[in-house]
Amino acid sequence: MQTNLSQLIKVARGEAKADLVLLNARVVNVFNAEIEPANVAVFGGQIAGVGDYTLGNRVIDLKGAYLLPGLINGHTHVESSMLDISQYARAVVAHGTSALITDLHEISNVCGKEGIDYVLSASADLPLNIFLQVPSCVPATHLETAGAEINSKDVTELLRLPNVTGLGEMMNFPGVLFAVPSVLDKIEAASGKVLDGHAPGLSGKDLNAYISAGIHSDHECIHLDEAKEKLARGMYIMIREG
Repeated sequence: MQTNLSQLIKVARGEAKADLVLLNARVVNVFNAEIEPANVAVFGGQIAGVGDYTLGNRVIDLKGAYLLPGLINGHTHVESSMLDISQYARAVVAHGTSALITDLHEISNVCGKEGIDYVLSASADLPLNIFLQVPSCVPATHLETAGAEINSKDVTELLRLPNVTGLGEMMNFPGVLFAVPSVLDKIEAASGKVLDGHAPGLSGKDLNAYISAGIHSDHECIHLDEAKEKLARGMYIMIREG
């Protein structure tokens, strides 16, 4: 490990060859929101530096093309695309999406944990990083008869899987507000993990109560005032087309 680190430092200082040098790029700098003309050196799968690098085992001239980090889709249901995960990857990777955070709510409604296992297995070798949020509302309501159920015990088991980052959108916000035991059990099972929200129109003390349960994001805002209130209370607001 120290050998690799030592070599990485040498590459960064321009004293050793990079594995790959990307010449004449227009680097989209997401830290200062500027576009910087530069070369980029890569070593061991890591960016060693941005600057005037030219020494590389492989050199590609980008001829002024834009170079930017892969895009992350912060919330999606891949099943809504009506595509298998491999075909979904084929569609989005080509347009710059390198990772997605998905709540497999729809396939889970029908197939339960087996549906989640399938997507994780089918995506293992894809050039797309899949991060899973455990579906929190399967079934979505007590009236639904799609065929599957994910309870708090299942949530605990699924949270142990690789690339599982937390609990998916808690769309049953009335269940949170009225402290329904089965809902709170799922939230407590995901304690310390990311808890995604789904609370259209929620405001005031009810919003405070929802956030107090540890839920800190929302993608359901329709009006600017609603987004501003949720933002002011510490929520991450996701802007979507829908």
